[in-house]
Amino acid sequence: MAWLDRVWNVLRRARLQRDLNRELSFHLTEKIEELEAGGMSQSEAVRTARLQLGNVTKYVERTREMDIHRLLENTLRNLRQAFRALAKAPGFTATVVATLALGIGANSAVFSAIWAVLLRPLPFPEPDQLVQLAQSNPKMKAPFVAPVRLADWNRLNTTFQSMTGYYTEEASEISGELPERLTRAFVARRFLETMGVAPVLGRDFTPAEEHFGGPTVVLISDRYWRRRFNSDPNVTGKTVRFGKTFVPIVGVLPANFQFPRPGVDLWSPSPDDAPFAHSRELTWYTAIGRMKPGVTLAQARSNLAAVQAGLGREFPKTDAQISAAIEPLKETTVGSARSSLVILFGSVSLLLLIACTNVAALLLSRATARQQEIAVRFSLGASRGSVIGHVLAEAFVLSISGAALALLLAEAGVRAFRSLAANLPRVTDIVLDWRIVLYSLVCALFATLACGLFPAIRGADRDLADSARGTRTIFSGGGRAQFVLVGVQVSLAVTLLAGAGLLVRSLQQLGRVSPGFQPERVLTFQVSSSWGETSDMRAERRRVDRTLERIQALPGVEATATTMDLPGIASDYQVELMVEEGRAETEPKVIAEGRAISPGYFATLGIPLLAGEVCREEPGIYTMMVNRTFANRYFRASPVGLHLSQPNNMYLPKSVIRGVVADARELGIHREPAPTVYWCFSPGQPGTHYLARTHGDPRAMSEPIRRAVHEIEPLRSVFDVAPLADQISDAYAENRMRTILLGFFAAAAVLLAYVGLYGTISYSVNVRQREVGLKLALGAMRTRIVGQFLSQGLLVAALGCSGGIVLALALTRFLSGMLFGVSAKDPMTLTGVVIAVLVVSTIASLLPSIRASRVEPIEVLREQ
Repeated sequence: MAWLDRVWNVLRRARLQRDLNRELSFHLTEKIEELEAGGMSQSEAVRTARLQLGNVTKYVERTREMDIHRLLENTLRNLRQAFRALAKAPGFTATVVATLALGIGANSAVFSAIWAVLLRPLPFPEPDQLVQLAQSNPKMKAPFVAPVRLADWNRLNTTFQSMTGYYTEEASEISGELPERLTRAFVARRFLETMGVAPVLGRDFTPAEEHFGGPTVVLISDRYWRRRFNSDPNVTGKTVRFGKTFVPIVGVLPANFQFPRPGVDLWSPSPDDAPFAHSRELTWYTAIGRMKPGVTLAQARSNLAAVQAGLGREFPKTDAQISAAIEPLKETTVGSARSSLVILFGSVSLLLLIACTNVAALLLSRATARQQEIAVRFSLGASRGSVIGHVLAEAFVLSISGAALALLLAEAGVRAFRSLAANLPRVTDIVLDWRIVLYSLVCALFATLACGLFPAIRGADRDLADSARGTRTIFSGGGRAQFVLVGVQVSLAVTLLAGAGLLVRSLQQLGRVSPGFQPERVLTFQVSSSWGETSDMRAERRRVDRTLERIQALPGVEATATTMDLPGIASDYQVELMVEEGRAETEPKVIAEGRAISPGYFATLGIPLLAGEVCREEPGIYTMMVNRTFANRYFRASPVGLHLSQPNNMYLPKSVIRGVVADARELGIHREPAPTVYWCFSPGQPGTHYLARTHGDPRAMSEPIRRAVHEIEPLRSVFDVAPLADQISDAYAENRMRTILLGFFAAAAVLLAYVGLYGTISYSVNVRQREVGLKLALGAMRTRIVGQFLSQGLLVAALGCSGGIVLALALTRFLSGMLFGVSAKDPMTLTGVVIAVLVVSTIASLLPSIRASRVEPIEVLREQ
């Protein structure tokens, strides 16, 4: 092991170099004393000692340089020999490179998503100081914060530098030839200070602009500045137009600032001292806070809890039951994607391990087949270390080549992420950069050791080399190791296939669920509007009703409606209601999901009426509908005719229940219907969704509806036009992406296991041809030869399946939260996986087994 010895010596000298000066100082003193004792003067002793030790130091340095030079020469020589040896076996080389490229490429693609989404810090200064704030109630969820309460938190806390809030709306900017839909964020004071950014052009909002009645101004995004104003450096002072209002631009924000979400192009002040912002019951701010340096999350939570407790004592009617919630902003931004990405990363890690195991088996076969060559190397004086270095050099060349090809596959994987999961947080940040290249190189080094170390040590065994003429001996050692490696591949493939099978079954079960409404032939769209228009609610409702009437008059439209939340898509808007008559089953106050819809909602979606009548807008009366779950949970008798009110909400007086409708999965296809109330009035505020049931393909009505809206609302833009079925499908894009990718990885794992088993059985057939020929010459049946090799392959597959099922039962429990209608231990899925793997294993083992049975005994014995 001379080569490894040289490596060790170089490393040892490098380790000892840090003590060289100290040792030289000690020896210098010792040498001077020795020379003085011999009668030399002190000055001469010092000069002589320094000269001698200087020569020693130079010798050590020269020796080290020579060792490093030899090490580099040996490494380059091994690499050149590896290139030549692999070039002589193009089939073997192509198979190994493709296998490693698949494993490393899948790993690099998934890692690029994990880096961009989970590991990369948010693009703000000191992002760990940013948190999202919310107010919570023991009875219901409340993700938003009342502006006046946020102002109190900002004023009374001691752990935050600043707090701010925002809400968004879809605006229609009409400065150009046609109305342009833009997303506009209205932000509370100290917004940019909290986020830690400053305009690249212009200025921040002034205090006067942040107060009610002050000038209305706007900051614009870098993207909008470049597209609409052609990067004009004098853009400040120019205006954007909303309806009859011209709003001056005061600044341009940096290109990397995309908050609260990509696509926001405008930011305007939201005065928290406006009359409508004084209510402690009305909540609409999404609140953000920046903690002071050195403050921990626990300290911030404790301080804000104390502040809110004080507000509860000061305002017992509105704040006594409210508590403050704090979560890191990064967690609220990307936390929803964490489980999917972790599952995928675990899957590709298993796939890379399968690929390395497969390549290790191939390299072991190659090393075993080259025992005579290795024996010649030993007879010529080669050390075991040099032989190991040569085999590892081949593994390194294969791994680096696989990593280079893997980068191309990773680029395709990045595009797949973007197309399969467009709603994934920070999906636009997923790119192939130098970090991914570095990660691919690390994977290549891992593959070099994982694939090459065991075959290198095994192939450099002198005992095996000395017995190179004994084919049976060679196979009995290397063959068992190959079958063990194949068994590991089968186990890991079963694990991946079980996970993919469970996700596929879950997706199938989800597709079979009846949502309680009919999404087919329903077109959805939105029309731009502003919160500033909602001051006259009656005028807004008349506008919405006029739009619905115009659309329903179109040929091909059957029914129309509006809703604030699309059915079948996950959303939560819980409200606390009071039963005025006190006839609730448990207590007068009940909790329900709230929906604001127009009266035509149930006819448009095909939700049947169970009791009473369908509500309608009545002068001076608020009406509502409830679903069956609400009626059954809170009332013994029919609730029709009862009145419900929302405590402390002056904007929503008590409403009378006109009827009961069937349950619909409003909160998502994957969730059971919850108690739901429907307020029957046409909402006109931003975020309203229009629904149109058509006679044919809803997409064909897109342009007629756009033109119809433009006729009566020329200053408004129509956007987000899509069939309801597509909207629901897009809401589950992450589930679909997870299932497709895991299915692909599982299929690749099974293919690698097939190749590994086929190659191992083929190798077994090749090295045992003499044995097979003797058996056939002695009268053995060819079917027995087939059975012998086939049973060998199936035994390995069966043991691998057993280990894979155990591993799958241990790991698939992490999928339990992602499954619908199927257990993580579903016996049907696990049985199907085992059967599929055994069928593939049978095919992989049968083909070389049949080839073994066709051996001609005379030719084999003559060759031997």
